[in-house]
Amino acid sequence: MSDRTGSPGGRAAAMGRGGDASDSGIRIRGLSFGYTRVRLFDNLNLSLESGNIYGLLGKNGAGKTTLLKLICGLRFPQAGECRVMGHGAHTRPAGLLADTYFVPEDFHVPGIGAQMFLRLYAPFYPGFDAAAFEEYRREFDLDLSKRLPELSYGQKKKFLLAFGLASGCRLLVLDEPTNGLDIPSKSQFRRLLSRAGDEHRIILISTHQVRDMENLIDPIIILDEGRIVFHQPMYEVSRRLQVELEALEPAPGEALYTDRALGGYVVVRENRSGEDARVDLETLFNTVIANRGRMAALFAPLAAVEDPSVTLDRGGEQGGVR
Repeated sequence: MSDRTGSPGGRAAAMGRGGDASDSGIRIRGLSFGYTRVRLFDNLNLSLESGNIYGLLGKNGAGKTTLLKLICGLRFPQAGECRVMGHGAHTRPAGLLADTYFVPEDFHVPGIGAQMFLRLYAPFYPGFDAAAFEEYRREFDLDLSKRLPELSYGQKKKFLLAFGLASGCRLLVLDEPTNGLDIPSKSQFRRLLSRAGDEHRIILISTHQVRDMENLIDPIIILDEGRIVFHQPMYEVSRRLQVELEALEPAPGEALYTDRALGGYVVVRENRSGEDARVDLETLFNTVIANRGRMAALFAPLAAVEDPSVTLDRGGEQGGVR
């Protein structure tokens, strides 16, 4: 339990658990899923690779939490497949469960003490790093002498986040991780998360609090109306888009996105300067949602080169910019 998964022995053990060593990623192909009255996904395609902290963005009801649960094997595809580290996620083999940790937005803690939780649950994760957990506990200023239900909502969440970060799991899935955290705790979480990522790990974060995750989540995935409408690394966003504050509103159709702001208009255009530009996540999200067709066309050459299996979504057919 004390093995650091960053060490050769600890990492080798983690990599050997319950997965196809030739594929450490997530492969979603032709996935369809819906509830009784709501059809969420039809022919959804997505590939995620280890070594990344992915940000999953979308409006309320877009299907973000359901997608996370499909990846974690808590919902079952009705067609197509969702494979995680070489396994069908819905099969939930013991080795895959030992390599997956999910912190949902709405969570339950058992009526036991924090120390008892560690003794009971840490053995289920062979890569669990007790020294790292103690480091995270100190950073979060967690009191382990209390029973978990006695902790505040924010303290409970910090405990689960610390446990997940220390679990050594190759797949860490976090749904709205900064909800309920105060400002200092959000800063602490960002520091810890940046240290916890490595080349063997996929960290997938669904959030509406994009300003909390700025400069941390990358690549960015945007889900809209059951479709992956955007999937790009931020360096490509910086190369292809530029954002400026302009005094006058552009003519209709001239810009990719325009928003009224103090002192003028925030305007997003295609980047023709030859220099990388800074694009914040909120502006990027609003641009993609407001102008899916032109954004798909702008990123189409990159999508075709990186993943020919994923079609482009210009607002009609299923697919996504990848």
